[in-house]
Amino acid sequence: MEVKINKEIRDYTESVYFGLSLRQFIFSIAACVIAVILYFAFKPYLGIETLSWLCILGAAPFAAIGFIKYNGMNAEEFVLAYIRSEFMTSKELTYKPTNYYYELLKDKIGDDKKDENNKKSIQARQRKV
Repeated sequence: MEVKINKEIRDYTESVYFGLSLRQFIFSIAACVIAVILYFAFKPYLGIETLSWLCILGAAPFAAIGFIKYNGMNAEEFVLAYIRSEFMTSKELTYKPTNYYYELLKDKIGDDKKDENNKKSIQARQRKV
């Protein structure tokens, strides 16, 4: 007999039915129910291929909510974190790097350029004369 043990204890989920956790099982049932409702609601109006795509697209969000985890957060936790970060506490962040070496030598560089310009203007005047 072999027992699987997760390397990370927080990754453990208890299986309820067909190896699914309770959360996954509930949202799988919800996805099936939505697909069946959409099928019977739109059967008189749409062809079978269009209807099948509609059922898949209607059930996909529920399946995603039950199975997807991002950075250890469930789908609804992720959506709430996204809304908080993007809309409730939204700020414009700008990054302005500071080159301290350039700041220290800025005056010297400016003086050197002035000296070069002065030399060029003196040479130009000498040529005119």
